[in-house]
Amino acid sequence: MVKSGISNVENRHQALGLSAEQVLGMYRDMLLARKVDERTWLLNRAGKIPFVLSCQGQEAAQVGAAYALDKSKDFLCPYYRDIGLVISFGMTARDLMLNSFAKAEDPNSGGRQMPGHFGGKKYRILSGSSPVTTQVPHAVGLALAGRMEGKEQVVFASFGEGSSNQGDFHEGANFAGVFKLPVIFFCENNKYAISVPFSKQVACHSIAERAAGYGFPGFSVDGSDPLEVYRVMKEAVDRARRGEGPTLIEARCFRFTSHSSDDDDRHYRPKGEVEEEKKQDPLPLFYRYLRTTGVLTDEIEKEIQDWVAREVDEATEYAESAPAPAPEDTLKHVYAE
Repeated sequence: MVKSGISNVENRHQALGLSAEQVLGMYRDMLLARKVDERTWLLNRAGKIPFVLSCQGQEAAQVGAAYALDKSKDFLCPYYRDIGLVISFGMTARDLMLNSFAKAEDPNSGGRQMPGHFGGKKYRILSGSSPVTTQVPHAVGLALAGRMEGKEQVVFASFGEGSSNQGDFHEGANFAGVFKLPVIFFCENNKYAISVPFSKQVACHSIAERAAGYGFPGFSVDGSDPLEVYRVMKEAVDRARRGEGPTLIEARCFRFTSHSSDDDDRHYRPKGEVEEEKKQDPLPLFYRYLRTTGVLTDEIEKEIQDWVAREVDEATEYAESAPAPAPEDTLKHVYAE
């Protein structure tokens, strides 16, 4: 979308093999995810959409991970906060708004699923469901199927740290470890499982430590830094493609909002915690990096900001006026046409 006038200077993204256009794409996708998220909160408070599950604070982890994957052959098994991830794999603001408004054109489920239940064959995104962590064994199955068919695909499964306590995670990780399957387990640790803090969820210091029990590597990474997430993810992807098995990556994030639009985090978060954590907001951090390296100029910044604002406005207007699903289509694709 944009071109950069960056000079030939040494910097972190160049050392990782990323071009100026790629890191600008990362910034654009992170910003679009944030603005779509912010708009859905406004629409919810206005009574126009029923439910919001926010990605605010987790965009860098999601986008950094997505850019290490191959959109033409890899698969996503995301969880409900992964707006940045699915945007990087091709979903548009319109797709996400149609999902939020539960309209007939919603590419995820035709308006049947709740917001945040992503899915789409053309995007190589496996449909999710409301019970948390059920996507993990499905991802392992996809990885096994790919191996049996002789494909080079890597499967990415993401989940929150609370979900890593579910049996689905442990069974999937054990099976993938035994058979050295090309799957990446990506934990977005935002410090709260709804209202339960990390210290009351697990006895270990890091979710990444759990990988040792299943015989594959585990890494804990700063989830506010998309380039560091990309670096660790790229190593995991390369390892999986070489047939060396799975990797568990814990991206340490923070959730800037309540668990959902039906939750009030003032009941369980210490006063001032959110404001303190926002000092590590990934968007301004990455913005400053791009400005410092000369990748993001005033002209490019205006172009990105204008494009994102236009995308969100047009998506909202379109989705709000789009037709609702027909009642007679309720059971379509459930059992058969």
